[in-house]
Amino acid sequence: MFSIAKSWQRLLALFAVILACVGCSKVPSTAYNPWEVVSVPTEAKLLDIAFSDPQHGFLVGSNATLLETKDGGSTWQPIELQLEDQRYRFNTVSFSDKEGWIAGEPSLLLHTTDAGHSWSRIPLNEKLPGNPIKIVALGQYSAEMATDVGAIYKTTDAGLNWKAQVEQAVGVVRNMKRSPDGKYVAVSAKGNFYSTWEPGQTAWVPHNRNSSRRVENMGFTSDGQLWMLARGGQIQFSDPADPEKWQDAKFPELSTSWGLLDLAYRDSDEIWLGGGSGNLMRSPDGGKTWEKDRDVETIPANLYKIVFFNPKQGFAIGDRGVLLKYNSSVASTAKSEAA
Repeated sequence: MFSIAKSWQRLLALFAVILACVGCSKVPSTAYNPWEVVSVPTEAKLLDIAFSDPQHGFLVGSNATLLETKDGGSTWQPIELQLEDQRYRFNTVSFSDKEGWIAGEPSLLLHTTDAGHSWSRIPLNEKLPGNPIKIVALGQYSAEMATDVGAIYKTTDAGLNWKAQVEQAVGVVRNMKRSPDGKYVAVSAKGNFYSTWEPGQTAWVPHNRNSSRRVENMGFTSDGQLWMLARGGQIQFSDPADPEKWQDAKFPELSTSWGLLDLAYRDSDEIWLGGGSGNLMRSPDGGKTWEKDRDVETIPANLYKIVFFNPKQGFAIGDRGVLLKYNSSVASTAKSEAA
């Protein structure tokens, strides 16, 4: 009996130490909070966001969720499309001026040429490998589409015909990013390796992860290098002198165990990092130092996607219909007062 009591005392002591460590983060707080919570008329999982112009945009998500804004993202209204099944998952949306695309699963592709006032369905080949997870509008009648097994196709005639860009798919992926100049990086479903592809290559190039930590997400830095988020709150940047090598790993908040889920550049230097349990972190110097936005910690959502369309317009997407909008005026005011 004494031994059992002793063991429980040790467990309670250990638990108290863990709680103390979690509650005493040494990461400095941001001087201001530029993010405001935007109410959206859904609790579906939001997956992507795009704008036809700075004021007019669309949010997409699970259960055929399509929301529209006409005031830059401050308010959103639902749009119900005439589909035979409302259980479609809209994975991705993209616009180039008034021409836009929505892609999802199972094997769904929608197209608009009038800034989303009307949408037409583009038939996809039944033999399409995988489901579309990424669509990028490239200009008039032109778009690039990627699937969850790494197939990449391009159309230049509004979706009537598609040309394969790679000869073989890469396998099931957990996430995929595209750079502005057309390069791709995809993380394998289990996070044990990643693959890269760039225009002109006939196949994906596989790469082993550089540690035992599972890779959670990857993308491109403002200067075209790679960033990597790994399990346990780890972030790394590729070496500018040698893309096959990586700089030393960093842990923006070592005292906590919440996962890092996505990263986005507001400009060439300022980075925002999203994670579990409403965590948002900011680096003003390209990832060298970090500070935490503690005003959003009470938001009950994992912030798994961050998007900046320009330095003044950005959004963070979370679970259960949570949407944060970057308020550039708050940031400008705070910086002016600090100066």
